[in-house]
Amino acid sequence: MIDQILGSQKENFEKVIEHYLHELSGVRTGRANPALLNTVSVESYGSKMPLEHVASVTVSDAKTLVISPWDKGQIQAIEKGIQMANLGFNPSNDGVVIRIILPALNEERRKEMVKLVGQMAEKARIGVRNVRETIQKEMKKAESDGKISKDDLSAGQKKMQEAVDGYNEEIKKHAEAKEKEIMTV
Repeated sequence: MIDQILGSQKENFEKVIEHYLHELSGVRTGRANPALLNTVSVESYGSKMPLEHVASVTVSDAKTLVISPWDKGQIQAIEKGIQMANLGFNPSNDGVVIRIILPALNEERRKEMVKLVGQMAEKARIGVRNVRETIQKEMKKAESDGKISKDDLSAGQKKMQEAVDGYNEEIKKHAEAKEKEIMTV
């Protein structure tokens, strides 16, 4: 019974980690990365679409992203979408492609990014805690319904805490790696 409860919530733990890694990919380091533009929406044919649905994003060198629209008529809308996303980039348009040259990160901006990574890690830990609370409620309900014994509850809580510790360690590992990447000049 305990394994069923833990197994049913494993997917929720994984979703928390997946969301955290997705958010981390959008944090800017010193290098160009297409994931930096994940939050950009483009007004295309009367509806808002993610940038990757209307153009391809490639890295031409360590500091430059190149956006190639599939429909050249969309180039202005893409440029406007990048500016509206307020990412601090200044796109340049040559009529065929849009280039974004990433400005160098100064020490102050790097420290801000590290703080942001810390906030994202804390949100992920809160997500893991929320899943843990859900599991605890399910286990206590199972015990009060007589489906499991007090010993099973105790063993289940120990197993659950080991899982939570593992996920928190994974969050910490990813945060430290991202912080190191940001602070590397």
